[in-house]
Amino acid sequence: MSRATEDDHRYIWHPFTATEEWNSYDPLVIERGDGFFLIDENGTPYLDGVSSIWCNVHGHGHPRIVEAMKQQAERLCHSTMLGLTHEPGIELARRLVEMTPQPLTRVFYTDSGSTSVEVAIRMAFQFMRQTGRPHKTRFISLVDGYHGDTLGSVSLGRSEPFHIGYEPITFEVFKLRPPFLHEPVAGLGPVDDDSLQAASAASLDELAGILQEHGDEIAAIFLEPLVQGAAGIWPQPPSFLRGVRELCDRHDVLMVCDEVATGFGRTGTMFAVEQAGICPDILCLAKGLTAGYVALAATLATDAVYAAFAGAYDEYKTLFHGHTYGGNPLACATAIANLDVFAEEDTVARARDHAEALGGALDRHIEPLEHTGPVRRVGTMVGFDVYADAASGRRYPAAERRCHRAVLAAREQGVIVRGLGDTMVLMPPLSMPPDLLERLVATTAKAIDSATAG
Repeated sequence: MSRATEDDHRYIWHPFTATEEWNSYDPLVIERGDGFFLIDENGTPYLDGVSSIWCNVHGHGHPRIVEAMKQQAERLCHSTMLGLTHEPGIELARRLVEMTPQPLTRVFYTDSGSTSVEVAIRMAFQFMRQTGRPHKTRFISLVDGYHGDTLGSVSLGRSEPFHIGYEPITFEVFKLRPPFLHEPVAGLGPVDDDSLQAASAASLDELAGILQEHGDEIAAIFLEPLVQGAAGIWPQPPSFLRGVRELCDRHDVLMVCDEVATGFGRTGTMFAVEQAGICPDILCLAKGLTAGYVALAATLATDAVYAAFAGAYDEYKTLFHGHTYGGNPLACATAIANLDVFAEEDTVARARDHAEALGGALDRHIEPLEHTGPVRRVGTMVGFDVYADAASGRRYPAAERRCHRAVLAAREQGVIVRGLGDTMVLMPPLSMPPDLLERLVATTAKAIDSATAG
């Protein structure tokens, strides 16, 4: 055991990590990144199959982005957006408004996906109060939705570890069953296949019923558009988003789209909502905003939302919310360089091609496995379940940690992947070439075979 590992076990409290399990083995100590690889303290390279938790876009150490960070660091690393402004923040806001669906026109900066959602909660609640509808104080979100780890965003989501015992400090929301929960999804094909269309219609009927009965209480609906990420990479058809938009308009409810995971090319378009041809009232962005190089998030809103906060100081219509590192100039300069790389390298179009190669590799290596369920893929977002018996849907006992065993087995072969419970998730950088995608999937398949043997 290295000194670094000893000190890690002694001093660090890791997120989403069982301490007893963590202390049972030596972790990888990552020293640097190079392209699509993370390199440990011993110089061993590992293929980054999860984009360093879904945020890395172009690979590690992209020279265009690193150079922009160096240049900005020499000028200004930090200056608050409270009462001041700066050029990188102004330019990035303009570019985000220009590239997102109209009529999103205002950008509020924070520093993580969770905080971008917290801002959206505050915006929606205060908007209704300041536009003569103070009775509209509640929210709708999707079953198994995930919007972050802060208390407001946790309240919108649903998972036992986040909620059981935390009821006194979280708020209740109306829960809508998303399309994938209405019927089994077997042999899932394209996002718009017949089964999802039928499930979408059922979900929309349920939403219509909630709004018919409680619409005068509801300020906004929050959802991850096109695919629910942490739920296990479960897709929705674009028609579902169009239906939600129509019902929100009919019942005077704001539509908030959390594109923290789906934004910046992950689903095959720059933003998932583009595939439905709709614009939300509020849009949350993070992760790929800086290509995974530094923390930054943005919450975009329409002029209609922004106008509700206009007024003299003593009217107290101001959005009294802000973060020390929200709109950090170094982060904004990094995001601008990221957008430049998107344009110069035609990243989204290339990602669509790579996604097809990824799909082919999944067909060859994952679909034939005995202990995996149907592969779910939207763009370069991939999820599939590990079963004791895939035919019946019987899962392994949680304590056996079969998916985690597969993660460790893949790591021994130089590939980093990460599971969500019994769901294996692959999320390669958008620019990862087909030969490395093939290696990623093939190694994962062998690791699952090893972890499920016997």
